[in-house]
Amino acid sequence: MGGWSAEREVSLMSGAGVADALESLGHRVTRIDMGRDVAARLTEAAPDLVFNALHGTPGEDGSVQGMLDLMGLRYTHSGLAASVIAIDKVLTKQALVPHGIPMPGGRIVPTEELYERDPLPRPYVLKPVNEGSSVGVAIVTDEGNHGNPIARDSVGPWNEFDELLAEPFIRGRELTTAVLGDQALGVTELKPTGGFYDYAAKYTDGLTEHVYPADIPDAIAQACEGIALEAHRLLGCKGASRADFRWDDSQGAEGLFLLEVNTQPGMTPLSLVPEQARHRGIAYPQLVQRIVDEAMNEGGRA
Repeated sequence: MGGWSAEREVSLMSGAGVADALESLGHRVTRIDMGRDVAARLTEAAPDLVFNALHGTPGEDGSVQGMLDLMGLRYTHSGLAASVIAIDKVLTKQALVPHGIPMPGGRIVPTEELYERDPLPRPYVLKPVNEGSSVGVAIVTDEGNHGNPIARDSVGPWNEFDELLAEPFIRGRELTTAVLGDQALGVTELKPTGGFYDYAAKYTDGLTEHVYPADIPDAIAQACEGIALEAHRLLGCKGASRADFRWDDSQGAEGLFLLEVNTQPGMTPLSLVPEQARHRGIAYPQLVQRIVDEAMNEGGRA
């Protein structure tokens, strides 16, 4: 848990919750706040299983998965290949869209280009190619909220990344579906009290209302669950994943788009996977145990 990504604090909360749950079930647990000496600490601990509660890079992008593979250690959640693809929004599109998974269009934009012209008609979204938890996401509107063109001194992800993914902004509603093993756990609608569902809204109590089950037509709920399961399968995900959607309800089924698949979804008290599991009668410790059981029975990683 922990590490040095932009999602470090969330990972520490996830890890603490998981460790407490495992101990409550009688497991012997070693808690490791990942540093550069992580391989040595793992060798010393000699675990039967590594529960990966890291979020973002390098815990979610295949780096830690590759290290654990080389060390011959079993671990939870997705393996090397699935992690490499799912963390990268462009690779995810390339893997899923040919199989009929609806995802927004868009293109990679050099940051310097943003200071000269808009890459897409406004409104559009700019996001890092390989960050999670809505880290570094900006919505560029017709009102020119970041300048027109974007100003060099305006605060946004262009200050931090040399290139960004530009996508059309999809009006409408934020939906999410967790997958546990081969089971979709339902659909939650996320209603931020202000702005959009950004990093602060995800992890600050009271900033987002979670509506479960989402008040949406059965056909849309079934589509979310079906797409989430198919994306989980196509990417080769293991354990738990979470698929995030935007739905333009004025367009019906044609307005539903998958945004991304999270291979290391949060396990904090505000996180969506534990919440959906709880609604399905799976208490937090049992959720953790199910993830552990799948990893122990897997015997390897994709």
